[in-house]
Amino acid sequence: MSDSPDTDSPSADALARAAALVAEAAKVCVFSGAGMSAESGIPTFRDALTGLWENYDPTDLASPAGWRRDPDLVWGWYRDRAVRLREVAPNDGHLAIAELERLKRASTGRVSVVTQNVDDLHERAGSTVTAHLHGSLLGPRCEACAHRGEAKLSLAAERPRCPECGASLRPDIVWFGEMLPEREWHSASEAVAACDLLIVIGTSGVVRPAADLPLLAAESGTPIIEVNPEPSALTPLATVYVESTAAVALPAII
Repeated sequence: MSDSPDTDSPSADALARAAALVAEAAKVCVFSGAGMSAESGIPTFRDALTGLWENYDPTDLASPAGWRRDPDLVWGWYRDRAVRLREVAPNDGHLAIAELERLKRASTGRVSVVTQNVDDLHERAGSTVTAHLHGSLLGPRCEACAHRGEAKLSLAAERPRCPECGASLRPDIVWFGEMLPEREWHSASEAVAACDLLIVIGTSGVVRPAADLPLLAAESGTPIIEVNPEPSALTPLATVYVESTAAVALPAII
């Protein structure tokens, strides 16, 4: 049963219960969403449609059809986001997760990080990411073959070409209408199935199939900690609900 949301954030009781679960767990899986990156100054997908991009429909910038219509426009949108990513840093929540990974590794445990975010803030904080479910802003891939380019190419002003087949490189992002990468989904599902604690951070719980991962944990009887400033669609699944942001709550828990 979930904790009742409290107007004071975070409650000492919720923090203590969450800390106890973290201390007892040997295999922790962290599942992060857009709210976690927003604390570092990265706008959510729709919030990023400002300035030069405010008059564009999201499907013009994040769909296979939009790419076919105007690949240079789409490339410019994602390049702009990749440039902005260089201007921000991991927050205290990212750093706390990396510290938890080090602590669990020292005691023969492990931490798996599964994220819906397309940034590299977990990695820059020191975490090893098991799965980027929705792709990455850094490191484009060929639209026609299996070639993947270096991260620095994501910052190229002009759309790069594949050195192997000559086709265009495209952002390595899961667009509207596309399936999640099979390997990433398999890795994420395995991490959730194997964990004895799931920590859900900063996600609304409505974007599927990613939102099905906490349901998998709940059906297996795995304890779930949710860290979110507002209740989400996943809150009813939580063993402990911590009404707070990642940067505030996670250092206190870990």
